[in-house]
Amino acid sequence: MSSIGRFLQAKEKLFDQAIYQLDALTGRHGADVKLATEMAEKAAAAMRELELDPAAATGLELYGALIARVKRHDDHLARAIGGADPSLLSEMLPLIIKAARRAPTPKTGWFLKEDRARAMLRATPPPAVMARLGHVDADAMLATEDVFEIMLSLRFVESPDWLKNFNDAYVTLKPADFESRTIRIVPFSAAKWGDVAEHFIAKKRHNITHSKEMGAIAVMPLVQERMTGVTLKVLPLLCHYFNEIRLYSSYFKLIQKRRDFGRVLADTLNADLPLVHLVDHGHVHWRVIQRYYGKLTGEKHPEVFEPHLQPEDLHWRRAEEVLYEIDPELKFWRGMDYVATRLQDEDVTFNLMDVSLSYSNAVSYDDRYLYHFREALWNEVFARYMGEPMLEKELLEKLDNAIVEPEKLVAASENLVATSEKLVKKGQSNG
Repeated sequence: MSSIGRFLQAKEKLFDQAIYQLDALTGRHGADVKLATEMAEKAAAAMRELELDPAAATGLELYGALIARVKRHDDHLARAIGGADPSLLSEMLPLIIKAARRAPTPKTGWFLKEDRARAMLRATPPPAVMARLGHVDADAMLATEDVFEIMLSLRFVESPDWLKNFNDAYVTLKPADFESRTIRIVPFSAAKWGDVAEHFIAKKRHNITHSKEMGAIAVMPLVQERMTGVTLKVLPLLCHYFNEIRLYSSYFKLIQKRRDFGRVLADTLNADLPLVHLVDHGHVHWRVIQRYYGKLTGEKHPEVFEPHLQPEDLHWRRAEEVLYEIDPELKFWRGMDYVATRLQDEDVTFNLMDVSLSYSNAVSYDDRYLYHFREALWNEVFARYMGEPMLEKELLEKLDNAIVEPEKLVAASENLVATSEKLVKKGQSNG
């Protein structure tokens, strides 16, 4: 197996067969080897910048150097956005949110109308949320509360049975229930919500979540007064969720013509199914398609995207690129999201989100995070192949079939998810 497959922890025969078929489709033999070489060169250059010998350093030494670099950069970025005490949450969280709102990254999308969300809440009132906020009925709640905050709170407060019943209503949604607007960041007050997200934060090790359909990002309340590395923990995640929300917004815009729009919307929100089966043991997620076309400039996008999807819907920016524009001190992390190196048979990543979360959460070397790196690398593998005309043609034909022939997507969805799980063993969820 290639080093790419080992980094992804892929099953050997499945990964090798997927790469073989991609090679055959594109004629681009050895693209995975070329990517592996590029990763090794970037990793070696970064290690030399950290004053480490790429041929002699241990994984523990590299991890320690990366943690030290993140510590330095977190302090520098905190002060660049106006902070005086980088660990004081009451000071830093408002500054981080302000910086995210002003960050040079696309923030518009196609989301559920506020009136439609209110109608759904009136039809299925959330009893636990109303009780927590002291309201006797949905009308009283909606007269004084922010509907975005209520929609974001549901997953933390309501029971699984209530959530299932509420989610069933998504099947009835129509394209006319959506509108274009700017993504919102919604800070949750600790005084108002207390420890409502305690279990989520304990599991995910961060306090950021989102609503794809509402186009909103929640900054959940933290009960402690201080947090190490909070700026480089929260700000990259906010940039990540801008991309994630726009990713699904563009997908929902694309499928407007489908007769079963509501069903696909509900299935996607519940099970993340925007997949295109490309080779026998591999698929392309809409994330990869958006990432590829979002990087193109001055080129006409395929007709399959028209009339609903325009080039601006696909634009995206890596979190480390955005942070570099806010604070040029962070140049070290640019273009490193899919890079790792193997030292003494152990993988160490240069992915900023993995390293910054490891630092803030005081994660040991043995428990270091690799999730965001593996996701970025898998996306990069397909994006490298997608530049070839034969693969692009094959993919767009299958994407077009999935859009206009819904029965194919419904019939294939379970198989696609199973194939995905076999191909790549994913790490921790990123929320």
